Amino acid sequence: MALGAHGSDLVTHVVGGALRLVVAGVAIGVAASLAGGELVASLLYDVQPWDPTIIIAVALFLLIVAAIAALGPAWRAARVNPVTALQAD
Repeated sequence: MALGAHGSDLVTHVVGGALRLVVAGVAIGVAASLAGGELVASLLYDVQPWDPTIIIAVALFLLIVAAIAALGPAWRAARVNPVTALQAD
């Protein structure tokens, strides 16, 4: 913000950075769950380990939770006075 960015730009940057990491983690998790699904297939009741509805629902849930979790620090960072933040360093 000290260099001319707006608060909304900062929120977008922080949330976008967090979601990039979560998307990478979800992709790795989906690949691991598909690869290891056969190992836990006998433990599942009435659900296949490669059920696309469940995989998509869990991935969306994780993305939504991550976005909500990233909004708090992003809003706090956007409300900080840049002069005060620079003087603290």
